[in-house]
Amino acid sequence: MRLLWAVAIIAFAVDQLTKWWVMYGLDLLNRGLIDVASPYLRFVMAWNRGINFGVLASGSDVARWGLIVLSIAICAVVVWWARRKTNAWFMFGAGLVVGGALGNVVDRVRFGAVADFLNMSCCGINNPYVFNVADISIFAGAGLLILMSGDDAERTARRSD
Repeated sequence: MRLLWAVAIIAFAVDQLTKWWVMYGLDLLNRGLIDVASPYLRFVMAWNRGINFGVLASGSDVARWGLIVLSIAICAVVVWWARRKTNAWFMFGAGLVVGGALGNVVDRVRFGAVADFLNMSCCGINNPYVFNVADISIFAGAGLLILMSGDDAERTARRSD
């Protein structure tokens, strides 16, 4: 469990520090757009009041607090699930999910919405979506949880065959 909490703290800190740096250090709040390596990487200030890609973005306080409660509940379930696991990659993934989710929870509490700023496009495809480090952590962590969610004993047995 120590690995889970260490990764969660690091993911949370990196998310919050990058948001602070971009919003206030680079003044993205006022500038709105910074071409970092256009068209591949741009910082675009966006406020997500919903889930991924603005799903459930009604903007109401009920939706906002509902998403906060849902995020905290998901974190609790992931931690509860992880307490029975011994696989380090599973713990790493769980830490990424928890740290990223809590980073977005802090945004919802502070700002009423999640601060997104990363926009990446490539190969002639113009990506209209904006995301943040917490979103990357949640996505990568969920992928690891899926890959590592099998029974640890079964995995160990298969390796020894």
